Parts: sequence; C-alpha cells; structure tokens
Amino acid sequence: MNTIDKISATYHDIAEQAKHELNKVQQQIYRIGTLRLLLFCAGVAGIIYFRAESWAVLGGIVLVTLLPFVLLIKYHNRLFYRKDYLEKEIEINEQELAALNYDISAFDDGEEFMDPTHLYTYDLDVFGPHSLYQYINRTCTQLGKSRLASWLNVHLKKKEEIQKRQEAVQELAPELEFRQRFRILGLLHKGKAADETELNAWAKSPSVFRTQKLLRALPPLVVATNAICIGLVIAGILSGGTYGIIWTCFVIASFSFTGRITKIQAIYGKKLQILSTYAVLLRLMEEKPVQSELLKEIKEEIGGEKRKASHSIRQLSKLMNELDQRNNAFMYAILNGFFFWELRQIMRIEAWKEQYATELPHWLTAIGLIDTLNSLATFAYNHPDYVFPTLLDKADITSGKNASHPGTPFRAETLSGKPVLPFRLRAEALGHPLMHRDRCVRNDIDMEKRPFFIIITGANMAGKSTYLRTVGINYLLACIGTPVCARQMEIYPAQLITSLRTSDSLNDNESYFFAELKRLKLIIDKLQAGEELFIILDEILKGTNSMDKQKGSFALIKQFMALQANGIIATHDLLLGTLIDLFPEDIRNYCFEADITNNELTFSYRLRPGIARNMNACFLMKRMGIAVAD
Repeated sequence: MNTIDKISATYHDIAEQAKHELNKVQQQIYRIGTLRLLLFCAGVAGIIYFRAESWAVLGGIVLVTLLPFVLLIKYHNRLFYRKDYLEKEIEINEQELAALNYDISAFDDGEEFMDPTHLYTYDLDVFGPHSLYQYINRTCTQLGKSRLASWLNVHLKKKEEIQKRQEAVQELAPELEFRQRFRILGLLHKGKAADETELNAWAKSPSVFRTQKLLRALPPLVVATNAICIGLVIAGILSGGTYGIIWTCFVIASFSFTGRITKIQAIYGKKLQILSTYAVLLRLMEEKPVQSELLKEIKEEIGGEKRKASHSIRQLSKLMNELDQRNNAFMYAILNGFFFWELRQIMRIEAWKEQYATELPHWLTAIGLIDTLNSLATFAYNHPDYVFPTLLDKADITSGKNASHPGTPFRAETLSGKPVLPFRLRAEALGHPLMHRDRCVRNDIDMEKRPFFIIITGANMAGKSTYLRTVGINYLLACIGTPVCARQMEIYPAQLITSLRTSDSLNDNESYFFAELKRLKLIIDKLQAGEELFIILDEILKGTNSMDKQKGSFALIKQFMALQANGIIATHDLLLGTLIDLFPEDIRNYCFEADITNNELTFSYRLRPGIARNMNACFLMKRMGIAVAD
C-alpha cells in the first residue's frame, strides 16, 4: 500500500528523471543549433564562391548543406517540443510535492465560481483561495475546470451514480503516467481560451456557402477552366497574356467572398484553435483500456472502437490551419487564382461541420469528464489514508443492512416502532482535508435515523465551526465520488444545505438577519416540498437579541423535527441542549470544551457527549486586560 512518503518519493523521482533528460535535450538543442548555423553558412558561402560554376555544382552544394539544414529544422522543433514537455513534467511534479505539504497556490482556485447564496459552497470554502476546489483541481482544460466546479456545486444524491463515479476514480487513481501525460498535453497546448458553449454554438451555426449550389460548383469549375487554359497555352492555341487576364479575373472574383469568410474566421477561428489540443487528448483517451462502467460510457462517447474522434478533430484542425494560408497575400492570390482556395476551404469546413456537428458536443463532454475524473483520481492517489465511503439507499436501510459491520443490524429503534425513514451518516476519525495531517484532530459522527439532530455546544475557539465544516466537506466529497478524510464512513446521500456565514447585502439593502431568515425559509420550503436534506447550521438567528433568538431557535428545531429533517446545529445557547427532553430519541447533545488549568486555557478539540460546561469569553477578556465585573 502507498504511503505519503512513497508518493512523495515517486513525484521526486519523476521530477529528477525529467531534469536529467531535460539537460540532455538542452545539450542536443545547442549542438543541433550550432550545426544548423554551420550548414547554413557553408551553403551560402559555397553558393557565392561557386556561383560561376555549373548548375550541377550549385545543386550539389544545396544538396549537401541546405537540404540537411531544412531537415534539421524539423528535428530541432521536435527537440524544443520535448524540452517544453519535460519542463512541464518537472513543474507539475514539483507542484504535487508542494501540495503534499499543503501548498496549493499553484492551482486555479475557482474564485469566479464563488456564490454567497449557494446552498453550501460559500459556507464550506469550496471555491476561492485555500479552498477545496483549489486543493482538488488538476484540470488542464476549460471543459474540465467548469465541470469540476459544477460537480462541487451540484453533488450527486443517488447511490448508483456515486458508486459509478467512485469506480472510475478508483480505476484512474493508480494510472499516474496516464493522468500526468493528459495534464501535461492539456497545459502545453492550451491555445486560445475557448469553452464548451462557444464550440457547441459553432457546431450548431448554419452553413453559409454550401447551401448554394452555384457556390459549390465554382471551385471545380475554376480548376477545370485553369487546366484547359494551361493546356491551350502549351498547345499554342491561347496566348499567355490572354490566360493571364483570365487568371487575374478569377483572383478578383474571389474577393467577393473574402468579407464573409473573414467574418466567419474572426468569430470562430481563434475558438477552434483549441481543437488541436482536444485531438491529442482524445487520442490519449482512445488508446486507454478501461474497465469501470463510467469510463466505458465516456469512451463510447468518443466513438469506442468504431470511429476515432481524434482523427476527425485533427481533420478540422488541419482544415483551419490551411485556411490560414489566406493571411499570406502572395499565397492568397496564387491559390485563389488557380483553385478558388478560400471558398473551397470554407466549404470543406462546413462539410465537416455538417458531418460531425452532432458528435462534437459528445466529444467535448468526454474530454471534460476525463479531465475532471483525473483531478479526483489525483486527489485519491495523494491521500492513501483516505477511504471511499460506503453508500446506502432506502433498500439498504429498511432491510437493516450494516455495510461497515456485516451481520450487525442498525439500532432497534430504526427498524421497529415507527416506520423507518432513510438516513445514515456514520464516520470514524473524521478530519478536515485542508488541515495539516499532523495537526488535524479527528472526531466521529453517528446519525442513523430520520428525523435526527446533533446539537453541539461549546466555548469560543473550541472547535465547533471547524467540526461543522469538517462534516460538511467530507459529506460533499462522499457525494461527488471521492475518498473522504476518515477511517470509515457510511452515508445515505441527501441534499446538503448549510447556514454558517450568512452575509448581509448592501446592494440589495438586505440586513444580515434578513439574509439568515431567507436561508432558513429556503430550508423549510425544501423540507415542505418533500426534499431530503442534511442541514448544518452555526448559531441560529445570530442577528437578534438573546430571548428572541432562544424562542425562535426552539420553534425552528421543533419544525425541523416535524418535517423529518436531519442535521447538526452548533450554538452557544446551552438551553438548546434541553430539547433532548422533548425529543429523547431524535436529539443528541455533544460539546467541545475549553479547559482552564493553572490559569491557562487549553483546547482538546475532541467531541464529547453532553452539554458544554466551561465558557471562556470572560477569561479571555481578563487575559487581554479588558475589565470584567465579577
């Protein structure tokens, strides 16, 4: 089994090997560059020195010097590509080494996806600097970046879907070479920014030129006319000057299409440059044998064994590159005069679109899915001590299945008496993935019925909010198909919803208290609509006075119970702990204590049963020199 030390050593070894090879490649680049310079100088000097000699001599000089010079250009370019690849390989492995030490600054943090009104991402620091997204994100395409954000924004709630994703992540996790090659190629060939929406819009846009029969007939007609005229000139029937006039007319006539073609190229040309990258990534996917159901479905999206998406994409990329010849004025005139080149090329591109327009969205989806799954698989690979949670559904719970301890049923009250309402969240040694492994204090959670609430009391800074975020983050990780920071975990997926850091809105003239009420109303509405929720709340009704807050909190929790809700509530209000008297089967009290020993405040950050007894606000105020009346 892998350990953090072994994984670190693997990344280090890959980076060192790449550095060693990079040094060799750089030396080769220098030698080839020097040789090219010598060959060029020798060729030019030879031609000048033997300029009065026969064409055979000059041809020999060119053959011996300038031809090898041209061939070495291609080899030189391959060396530069290899150099870029190795530099990127060193970079991503050094990034992973830093990430193992919790330095994730090199990765995109997805700040543009932050939404203070989201059901849970804002509260749980899913996006932004030092976020879960930044910790997981290893995407190399815009498609993957957006899809990873969407998976975190909208987690799965069906056991079968989560298990399919788990299997794909488990299959890709040990495939380090494939994952790194995919990422390097994606980062090397980013091209211009283009996203799924723009490319799909191009695929759906109507053809402009191929819809007109006359335009389709023009290129072959021009080619045939040129061939006939050249034959007549050779036969002496037509003068060269007359043919020159005809050819010039063709060039001038081709200008009539230039404006529309330029407009199309300006709108879509840069967007389609990214397709050369996608072709490389698709080919890598096509060559990868897969076993899990989800990966097989993705591979089927790109054609399976029947057709090769990468070949089709390369065709389009080649057509777009050939169209760029029109940017060279000399080539533009020559090609248009003989072939109506730009009209011919734009219609070939339209023909490609007509043939593959329905396929392109599937190919883009497949690239985004693999890119995102690679990120999740890297997260799994980098955390060998994490576990994939066991997923439960209604059938598992109503049948009394206990996935963690086969043969041991759930507690009797969940199976007898009242009808069983499905829910399960049980984890041992649960920790926050973004907290350093050497400093992370892990705690358990156990909820195995609906309705059920855990009420957590405790002193300031004792660990209540961290615990809420730890549970929330791991719940989210479980529902997107990744391993979780726990020794063991069982989960019945329900919609996660939180209220931990509700903020006011100056733009909407909305107070902090009103924003919190809106969130609580949203929760009630969802419960009344029959949605299954897992609720995490920190200090209910923070924006009102103590008596009002207490009364409102009691009423809210009673309503949650009536609506068959599940969740965790952290509070400083110790009286909320008395709710267990009203709901002895459905509420449990836990606390985080602050211990004062020898006039020193210490925190264990350990979850304890019961209601907190020690508060620390007055103690801290005295320690900071703030007068507090006894």
